[in-house]
Amino acid sequence: MTGPKIAKIEQSKLRENVYFALRDAFTRGEFAPGDTVNLRGLADQLGTSMTPVREAVRRLVAEGALIDTPSRTLQVPPFDKNRMQDLKAARLALEGIILDQAMHRMDGETLTQMEDILKKPSLADSPLPDLQQNYDFHFTLYRKSGSDVLLPLVEALWLQYGAYLNLIIHQQEASEVEEHEHHYQLIEALRQEDREAAFAALTADIERSFRIMVPGASDGGAV
Repeated sequence: MTGPKIAKIEQSKLRENVYFALRDAFTRGEFAPGDTVNLRGLADQLGTSMTPVREAVRRLVAEGALIDTPSRTLQVPPFDKNRMQDLKAARLALEGIILDQAMHRMDGETLTQMEDILKKPSLADSPLPDLQQNYDFHFTLYRKSGSDVLLPLVEALWLQYGAYLNLIIHQQEASEVEEHEHHYQLIEALRQEDREAAFAALTADIERSFRIMVPGASDGGAV
């Protein structure tokens, strides 16, 4: 069976596990803008009944990852340049704030964890960027902030942005750039406690994905 890669889940805490499995798939870019979602297909892939899938999908609709169309078809929001620009502005603002908080709590152990993530072989077995690796890198940093308010907001942005990542990694330019250039710049800036350099690296990292999708939209440079 081809389609989004969603791992089967354990049956304990079924409702939450179904939701988190689907949320992670959306965040990792397993779905593209305009994709339709079949509840039965999701239930079969997850190895569950329809009920927890319906509940999870309702949450994803409320969070903006899916829309319930007038025809009752569940769909990933279609590509929309204005929506993408709004997501960019929100990511730059919120991820800048959470970076600032994380820097105050940063330690050598966390920096080593971030480096180790970048050194791991890609699980995707593909020349395309590894979105799971990218997610793990950023959220290892963001969780260091300890913010119970900001972290869920950033996660919600990534949930909505995941479909755009699906498109971005299939653009020719995505396979031609140095995937972790700005990630390593960010680690070095954190190690040097250089706030300005850290913000510059994060901004360039966020903006590059938008530039790939909408050439000329930004001058930065990773997904």
